Amino acid sequence: MSQPQFTCAVVSQYLEEQSNPARHEYAFAYTVTIVNSGEVPAQLIGRHWVITDATDHVEEVRGLGVVGNQPFLKPGERFEYTSWTRMGTPHGVMQGTFFCMSDTAQAFEAPVPAFTLARQQSLH
Repeated sequence: MSQPQFTCAVVSQYLEEQSNPARHEYAFAYTVTIVNSGEVPAQLIGRHWVITDATDHVEEVRGLGVVGNQPFLKPGERFEYTSWTRMGTPHGVMQGTFFCMSDTAQAFEAPVPAFTLARQQSLH
């Protein structure tokens, strides 16, 4: 039996217009690309994000789908979406897991590797 598999990649950016450094509010957009790199159709059902700011404060977010969707992807198909988050420091790290199900009801997880959330000025 073929193993289902999703591969994920993320690009993030600082949202200056939605941030307020004087109030320790830093907003970041992130664009996630999910590719069905397996050999069977499968659906993304839920998500779990772990967001860690520069003070090691951890926030976890869980929910169904992504941006109101539970995409069903055939082998080779991709789904891309953009969302955002806010935290209290100008940089941090985010990582996660998508919970998925193949069309034969085989549950699997698709890890989202850790990616940096950073206000450019804070890195110098």
